[in-house]
Amino acid sequence: MWHEGIGRCSVCHPGAIIGLVVLAVLLGLAVWGIVALTRRGGSVFKGNGAMAIVRERYARGEIKKEEFDQIKKDLR
Repeated sequence: MWHEGIGRCSVCHPGAIIGLVVLAVLLGLAVWGIVALTRRGGSVFKGNGAMAIVRERYARGEIKKEEFDQIKKDLR
């Protein structure tokens, strides 16, 4: 049954306040997660991921200087 009276506020109900706090925490966690994921993989999103792989392969000796230069040229 709906009761409307002076001084009653459905938003001020303790359950509603707890719900709003939980919602704010969940939204904060979602934003934090998105920021953390994009910062961690930032180089991949900017297009530098392939070049980093080529540099690592060259440093490990898996590819020769000529092949490294050619791949570098192709990626530009």
